[in-house]
Amino acid sequence: MRKPCAILFDLDDTILPGFPRPDMAWREVVEEILANEDETTIARVADALRAHSRAFWADPARHKAWRLRMGQARRTIVAGAFADMARTGQQPPAADPDTIADRFSAYCDEQISIQHDAHRVLDELRRRGIRLALVTNGATQPQRAKIERFALVHRFDHIQIEQDVGFGKPDERAYEHALAALGVAAEQAWMVGDNLEWEVAAPQRLGMFAVWFDHRARGLPPDSEIKPDLIITGLSDLLQHIP
Repeated sequence: MRKPCAILFDLDDTILPGFPRPDMAWREVVEEILANEDETTIARVADALRAHSRAFWADPARHKAWRLRMGQARRTIVAGAFADMARTGQQPPAADPDTIADRFSAYCDEQISIQHDAHRVLDELRRRGIRLALVTNGATQPQRAKIERFALVHRFDHIQIEQDVGFGKPDERAYEHALAALGVAAEQAWMVGDNLEWEVAAPQRLGMFAVWFDHRARGLPPDSEIKPDLIITGLSDLLQHIP
């Protein structure tokens, strides 16, 4: 294992952890908006929202088409969940669906945090002479807001947001653009992230060393055909593998 000249990092679910139980976010929001409803109604609405959200984002083409318009996507999800309820003979709540969707977006922003060791690890990697890039999918405004909120701007030599450059992971151009900005070849760089396809398989095809961040310490899925070069369960683990 050679010391990398550069490391590319994912943002969401890597440097910024996701919800331990993301489905619970819908439940929390429904309880807040429908505070006067009974438990059965709240559970029924939350279940419909979770189910429709999972189905909505499971389609890769839809995911790519909507991830730059997250607020509108959530409005579409809530409207779709209400329509599903009506089709199956359930009475949708009287609450405005856009109010629920917008509150969900705000709730997600409120819950964002940063890995406890992120700043220390990034600063130490830079001290060791490694160039760093942040490569994130999504829209410019919300992603830039998170990057600034958690004091990440000065910790990276290159920050790349999908909407700014016109392509995102797992498009090969996303990695090639970042590598060019850092002035390194693929064989000299590592990619660190939580998504097996986007941050492991795709960069490996270019010759990069791929580090899978198993932030929930669940291990590889039994049927996974993707084999990371290194698996970590915390960002600090990187320092043990880089002299």
